[in-house]
Amino acid sequence: MENKIKALLLENSLSVFGVKIDEKLIQFQKTRKDVEGDMTLVVFPFVKILKSSPAVVGEDIGRFLKEELEEVESFNVVSGFLNINLTTDFWKKELFDMTKDEKFGFASELSGKMYMVEYSSPNTNKPLHLGHMRNIFLGYSVSEILKANGHEVVKTQIINDRGIHICKSMVAWEQFASQDENGNRETPETTGMKGDHFVGKYYIEFDKQVTIQAFSIAEQWQRNGFIDAPEDAKEKLPGLFKAYQEAIDEKKKTAILRKIAAFAVPFAQLTKDAKEMLLKWEANEPEAYKLWSTMNNWVYKGFETTYNRMQVDFDKIYYESDTFLIGKDLVTDGLEKKVFFKKEDGSVWVDLTDEGLDEKLVLRADGTAVYMTQDIGTAIDRFKDYPNLNGIIYTVGNEQDYHFQVLFLILKKLGFDWAKNCYHLSYGMVDLPDGKMKSREGKVVDADDLMEEVVSMAKESTKERGHIEGMTEAERENLYEMIGMGGLKYYLLKVDPQKRMKFNPDESIELNGNTGPFIQYAYARINSLMTKVDLVNPEKEMAINPAEKELIKQLSEFPLVVKEAGQNYSPALIANYTFELVKNYNSFYQAFSVMKEENIALKNARILISQNTGKVILTAMRLLGIEVPNRM
Repeated sequence: MENKIKALLLENSLSVFGVKIDEKLIQFQKTRKDVEGDMTLVVFPFVKILKSSPAVVGEDIGRFLKEELEEVESFNVVSGFLNINLTTDFWKKELFDMTKDEKFGFASELSGKMYMVEYSSPNTNKPLHLGHMRNIFLGYSVSEILKANGHEVVKTQIINDRGIHICKSMVAWEQFASQDENGNRETPETTGMKGDHFVGKYYIEFDKQVTIQAFSIAEQWQRNGFIDAPEDAKEKLPGLFKAYQEAIDEKKKTAILRKIAAFAVPFAQLTKDAKEMLLKWEANEPEAYKLWSTMNNWVYKGFETTYNRMQVDFDKIYYESDTFLIGKDLVTDGLEKKVFFKKEDGSVWVDLTDEGLDEKLVLRADGTAVYMTQDIGTAIDRFKDYPNLNGIIYTVGNEQDYHFQVLFLILKKLGFDWAKNCYHLSYGMVDLPDGKMKSREGKVVDADDLMEEVVSMAKESTKERGHIEGMTEAERENLYEMIGMGGLKYYLLKVDPQKRMKFNPDESIELNGNTGPFIQYAYARINSLMTKVDLVNPEKEMAINPAEKELIKQLSEFPLVVKEAGQNYSPALIANYTFELVKNYNSFYQAFSVMKEENIALKNARILISQNTGKVILTAMRLLGIEVPNRM
């Protein structure tokens, strides 16, 4: 209806406004709950043109629309806003139209645009954790929402399979892995551990051992009066050692120990070993490369298992071990073009002070690449693979806001015009009751463990409620999986991506409130209802009262919500719309009978409203990557 009014006003702008108007002047907003109306046109943009008060302008436009459009029943003007009431016949038609539209909510035409959405992109030194889960579910859902908006989407990830982090796991496995009687080190196969968990264990072991070495070095500095310590250590370590010696609480003592050790970590032998391993890998030394390949493959198998349970996929996978070389070549090219400059130590930098930023390292003095180097190479590689890309959406936490600001500026300086189409989908951290997650210390909420936990909790709560009689064991297990995973995904997606959030597993599977299971249960109930009722000549027998109209209005907003979610890269808009729809439908269902309604015309309307509510729930939840059960 908005498009119809907009077209009518543009076509008749000379007679209505006396001048041709810009389409941007025609603005609609949601009608306030305290005023009467189905839709609201903002009058203020036309006041200057017509040189009249908002009230007069609103009355003039309202009368014109009522005369020209049979769908307009009445109107009122409140504080510069034209509130339009639409006829009952209009809302009946809306209900019929959405019923016939199998892809209701989706764009009617393809946009002709292609977008790449990057998500997950884990390091290969540890398993996926809760923070990754928000990233993955967000990126996957945004991909599905963009598809619903008519765009072609390439779902991708960049595997961070190189760098000092994986070298730490490699060194730790070589030096600390237990061996059998034949001298063979343990593997995921011999231990029965999932590959990513196995490699992660050695990343934690490296941190443990390097902390021991570093603390020992710091103690040696203390014994020598800090003569050999770096300047920053000379200033801070005496006070830290004093606090360490006075600390009684073990947790506090450990925290201080780690702070002390941090000053000496760069001087520890394990740190030197990891750096040497990285240089060997970059030089393609056979033994280092073989070990790197072996350990990464262990991790990939583990990731695949996790992704399968999450029910997410990727169309194209990139590896930093490939793309960082492209980035290094471009650094050389950038030096020749004077986009970059070299410092005395041989490191290469870019000067972004003219853009209000600072200088940024793009290549270390020893010639090894940094994250920026490989991200430059990856972006260029992607546009070569997909020359028709209209943009790349990077799903990465907001701690990397500055990184992506710099990346896009560097690409622009290098002459890549498409850099303006790159977008950082920044999202907030996921907190736990005891604070931020830390992977190197082993205090992380593991994704596999968390999925297992919520599904187990869903199983227990579903058994307590009952209603699963007659289901096979396989059907029950599938239901528990749907409820647990649905609750987990919904909880992480219902919050605006830019906001930091706290995850609560118990709340995520609650059957009441703004949760996935609450919405899943509504769908199952509607599905059951649809098996017990039949329409009787709805084309001729149809009646709606105010309560029915309000639900039809809310259902009719779904396509706009999907569009806005795509424009804002925000699954939260769809999640919260669906929650409000279900909440209102439940109130309607409790207040008005569907099955026992004797008025056939009203019963037909209520059946179609229920049917379309179920259809919208199904579509919305699929856009969030969530399954809904037929029975619950």
